[in-house]
Amino acid sequence: MAIVAKKGAQRELIPPGTYPARCIKVMHFGNVPGEYLGKKQIKDEVRFTWELPTELRVFEEEKGEQPLSISKDYTLSLGEKANLRRDLESWRGKQFTDDELEGFDILSVMSVPCMLNVIHKMSKAGNQYTFIASITPLLKGYECPSQINPSFIWDYDENYDEGVLENLHDWFKDKIKSSLEYQAKVTPPENIPVNIQQAPMPGIDDAPPPDGDDNDLPF
Repeated sequence: MAIVAKKGAQRELIPPGTYPARCIKVMHFGNVPGEYLGKKQIKDEVRFTWELPTELRVFEEEKGEQPLSISKDYTLSLGEKANLRRDLESWRGKQFTDDELEGFDILSVMSVPCMLNVIHKMSKAGNQYTFIASITPLLKGYECPSQINPSFIWDYDENYDEGVLENLHDWFKDKIKSSLEYQAKVTPPENIPVNIQQAPMPGIDDAPPPDGDDNDLPF
């Protein structure tokens, strides 16, 4: 009897356009090893995910309609040329102050609405994919629909949970477990007896969701 493998359903690409969206997920992967232009490097990475409440689809009959979502990865930096700084300033509609640049809590974007300009790009392998070209404040007088999916945060401080980690998709799990922050949590420091309880590793300064006027951005 044959055992037949199929390529499976192709994920729907979000059509190009400008959409109201709401940030529902922030994941701090930490300092993860990678490669750029043939050189090995370690980057401190973070991922934002937005739901598009006006783009509803049925993925599982029992759950009914759910919003499409889109993500974007960044290096966790507010340097002058950093993509994260550019997108956050565009989203806020204002530049960072010198004080904010000393330390900005990225979790202040949780549940905050915006407008996303989504385009299609072609990968080196010849596959089309969606890409967030720009992030801007909501249009004046426009109200973003209420949040549908629950908020989700992953970091190495208050939102660290081994049980949650084991239930993540393998891609996320492998990325997190490759980070220096994860290794520091699971590897006892040298010269400290393993029977001594370890103090939590200092984490990034994070915290979540605002309620109220969608146009009064809390960041």
